[in-house]
Amino acid sequence: MNSIESDRLTDSEPDQIPVIPSAPMANGDSIPTAFDPKQLRAGRLERLRAMMAEQGYAAVVLFDPYNQRYATGSRNMFGYFLRNSTRYIYVPLEGPVILFEYPGSAHVSTWLETIDESRTSKVVWSAVNQRDNLSADPFGVEIAELIEEHGKGNRKVGLDRCALNLARSLEAQGLEVFDCMQDTLHCRRIKTPEEVACLAQSMAGSEAAVAEVEAAIKPGITENQLFAILYGNVIEQGGEFIETRLLSSGPRTNPWFNEASSRVIRAGELVALDTDTIGCHGYYSDFSRTFHVGPGRPTGYQQSLYRMAYEQVHHNMAILKPGMSYREIAERAWKIPERFLDRRYPSIIHGVGMHGETPLVAHHMDFDRFSKDGILEPGMVVSVESYIGEVGAADGVKLEEEVLVTETGIEKLSRYPFDEALLGREL
Repeated sequence: MNSIESDRLTDSEPDQIPVIPSAPMANGDSIPTAFDPKQLRAGRLERLRAMMAEQGYAAVVLFDPYNQRYATGSRNMFGYFLRNSTRYIYVPLEGPVILFEYPGSAHVSTWLETIDESRTSKVVWSAVNQRDNLSADPFGVEIAELIEEHGKGNRKVGLDRCALNLARSLEAQGLEVFDCMQDTLHCRRIKTPEEVACLAQSMAGSEAAVAEVEAAIKPGITENQLFAILYGNVIEQGGEFIETRLLSSGPRTNPWFNEASSRVIRAGELVALDTDTIGCHGYYSDFSRTFHVGPGRPTGYQQSLYRMAYEQVHHNMAILKPGMSYREIAERAWKIPERFLDRRYPSIIHGVGMHGETPLVAHHMDFDRFSKDGILEPGMVVSVESYIGEVGAADGVKLEEEVLVTETGIEKLSRYPFDEALLGREL
């Protein structure tokens, strides 16, 4: 698989990925994995600008690397700019898209048809060199000049990472400044067909990585060694990075959210993982599995935990239909037995795209604290979560599936098999 949403392919290159809009795969899959990278970028930018028109933005200034990639396909030193917001992209409702880039690296993105112009960022190294007070005004003046030129009198501008000094510099120029992060995430909730193809490719890569992990599970191996196998295979598959280190074993599976450690795995234990992978083309793959460490068979208790988690995931997948409200999903979700409530997973479902996205639907007792009501729509991709573990016990089970919401129901993106022994089906 290619690593950067096939971005470096051009129409003249012989290895251009073919466009197959709706052809099923050989196994009967109705989710194609081939796509046109230019159409991918065009469709995302079109959706972003439709949101801007709806919300009344003259322009947005994108500092978040995910939003930058969504708008243009541009990626540069992703991890660095996740923490150091000094690269930004100006996207007007009408007019040229301008990249304000890290010095010497514009060539990484200027070949893209979505980037009309490149300039050097006004805020490079400003915080680390204690220059924020010196760089903010030039930033504000330049953006204000662009909005004056392209905004047709509209002075509303969105910042997705609303640094206080930069927001004040824009306001000092007479602009109306809004935090647009929730608007961009809401825009991104519906996936284009090209995005769904990217998600399917990303999932295939992560499943291959998990297969390597499962094959390596044996007494004596450490959690870190297994995580290294997962991460290395993700990179080999064209993926980019893993957001978390959620791979644990034995008593570290309960409670959930223990990250991989140097703990040595022993026979008879459980190993649980959550992929949380930014895979090929920059798209997320998010499914979870729990495995039994041989030799020998799982205990009855381990099987009971696994069967409950399996039932929870499949019940909650079965109720998902377009048009359902998030609150209805919470109310109709699988009822967690009382003794497992304290350690329930925070969400029933959450959105998937370039990372964990909109929506997040919490359990009914947590809904008003964590969620806002909305409607499940065709084109959304969501992960369906389960964690079953109880206070005072040694084991916990994490399972999760990723699905596409269709016009009539759902279609699974994740296909990794479940553990037959833990389900109690193995002879």
